[in-house]
Amino acid sequence: MAQSLYLASLDPSSGKSAVAFGVMDLLTKRAGSVAVFRPIVRDDHTAAGDPVIGLLRDHYRLPAPYERSVGATYTHVRDDPDGAMGRIVERYHALAEGHDAVLVVGSDYSDVGASVEFTFNTRVAVNLASPMLLVVNGRRQAPDGVDAALRFGVGQAEAAHATVLGAIVNRVDPAVVEQVRAAHPGAGVIAEEPGLEAPTVAELIEAADATLISGDPEVLTRTVGDVVVAAMTLPNLLTRLADDKAVILPGDRSEVLLGLLAAHQAEGVPSLSAIFLTGGIRPQPQILEIVTGLDSRLPIALVQRDTFETANLVGDVTGSLAAGGERKFALALEGFADGVDGDDLLDRLRLSKSTVVTPVMFEHSMLGRAKALGKHIVLPEGAEPRILQAAEILMRRGVARLTLLGEESEVRSQAAQLGVDLDGVKILNPGDHEIRERFAEEYARLRSHRGATFEAAYDTVADVSYFGTMMVHTGMADGMVSGAVHTTAHTIRPSFEIIKTKPGVAVVSSVFFMCLADRVLVYGDCAVNPDPDADQLADIAISSADTATEFGVEPRVAMLSYSTGTSGQGEAVDKVRRATEIVRSRRPGLPVEGPIQYDAAADAGVAGTKMPESQVAGKATVFVVPDLNTGNNLYKAVQRSAGAIAVGPVLQGLRKPVNDLSRGATVPDIVNTVALTAIQAAEG
Repeated sequence: MAQSLYLASLDPSSGKSAVAFGVMDLLTKRAGSVAVFRPIVRDDHTAAGDPVIGLLRDHYRLPAPYERSVGATYTHVRDDPDGAMGRIVERYHALAEGHDAVLVVGSDYSDVGASVEFTFNTRVAVNLASPMLLVVNGRRQAPDGVDAALRFGVGQAEAAHATVLGAIVNRVDPAVVEQVRAAHPGAGVIAEEPGLEAPTVAELIEAADATLISGDPEVLTRTVGDVVVAAMTLPNLLTRLADDKAVILPGDRSEVLLGLLAAHQAEGVPSLSAIFLTGGIRPQPQILEIVTGLDSRLPIALVQRDTFETANLVGDVTGSLAAGGERKFALALEGFADGVDGDDLLDRLRLSKSTVVTPVMFEHSMLGRAKALGKHIVLPEGAEPRILQAAEILMRRGVARLTLLGEESEVRSQAAQLGVDLDGVKILNPGDHEIRERFAEEYARLRSHRGATFEAAYDTVADVSYFGTMMVHTGMADGMVSGAVHTTAHTIRPSFEIIKTKPGVAVVSSVFFMCLADRVLVYGDCAVNPDPDADQLADIAISSADTATEFGVEPRVAMLSYSTGTSGQGEAVDKVRRATEIVRSRRPGLPVEGPIQYDAAADAGVAGTKMPESQVAGKATVFVVPDLNTGNNLYKAVQRSAGAIAVGPVLQGLRKPVNDLSRGATVPDIVNTVALTAIQAAEG
């Protein structure tokens, strides 16, 4: 049976959802299969409507269907308390069977008084035999008030015979965090983070029933710090602006609209989050043409209501954690990690380490290892929105030190329009004279055999890919990640010229980490070499095995072909056979089998028939394809049909790490790639 933890708050404003997010993050690091269960939900949340279940299932890719995560509704509890309790227990055990851990998230105080509801939560915890983690609201609470709330909660729970595993005091005024921490050394203490409660532009648009008429939809996840009503002239209004403010403006004030847009894009002026035009008055076509010509990302929304009603509607919105996307997730995890000793909590829960490796566990492992290393990664595409958003998350989670390349004013302007905080991120302009000159001298020296001159090199190293690669080569950075907007060739060609391959490695190649539901496999080469010969294929196999080892995957190498063993002949299979022999001669202790078909390599049943004596057949972890056509189709087929998470491509064989992103890379993809690049840099 799964180990469980019951998260219960003492009042409706404790910020329990953010704490649940942090606890789930901990559980998925150690447990192979994790589920979330809510004993009580609102009546209208029985069909995929509960936001906490949705948030945790989506972000952590929890496999259990939504409906299995719901116990009873408030109506069930009111009409038949005992029957509802029986239903909750029955549905909990049905969910828990087959999982390593279940996070039980208590009710939200939306239907009855706080004391009555907390008592019901303690009864549920007792009936589920689930230890409780209490969440206490520390907002606007003096230390003695926190102490009273803790004593009340623990007393009530223990009086009901519940086991209290610990407590977390959440939303504490940063000025008294250390005081509360000193008074309650066994409790977690999390400081108030206004950004978690701040609504996003999208939430304000929904609240006002507004329509987006201009701006970048990607900016709708930006949080809104405050709202100002534009009931004055532009010069006076400008003195009242601040970063992240939304402006409510009567729709017939076109001159103020244009002034705000111009100010928003000006350097040194606060960056707005949105403009709401009220009264249902759409700007005239010629005004909209100017707005379009300004090419601003700033969302402009049209509201049918008047200014006063709109201000009241949007002023009452409290933001949800899920609506803020990766930025709010990073804020929540940053606060949780700062305030809670996660390892101690898991040890008290006595949750043993799973032997299964899930995609989330693999990502956690990468991020944790990278954080401990403190490596410095350069990102050449400094003004790209996804790179900027990833940079903020990477800094907040302490994954790596970062340098963004680009014109500083452009990078900061883009970051401001996106609401991205670049605190701690270094920005470097490749046109910087001193550094560019040093790089040109070094590049000309490296390429002198190709006739490179200083003058030509001076132009070459101004390119962001060459500049970033030179930073890695000279030790100014430990690794480079690029490719969100540049081609693979543009990203990696400089590394072939400057960094070159490791000793004993003849060819640069790549792997994908294929994260299946319960294990991680390595596929190589699926991105670089179109048709390697036998020697190159052997090189790829050895590099792939080394990469697998670096990331905690025990290498058992399958050299894939259309036939297994000696059953097939022909040029293609002979190439794989020769490559396998080369691998065995160069790495005698490395388990390798080839030629072998995929089914024989991956399926123990097939392996028992085709290659019963093999150390690799049926249990391969590293799959080496004979050519790029096979590899690219293979990883994409597995990714789509098996629901695998593909992490990569990870370049291997270079003396220092350079990694290429796909141009469709998401923000989490970029975060993961930076983490694995940092790990490669440490492995050397």
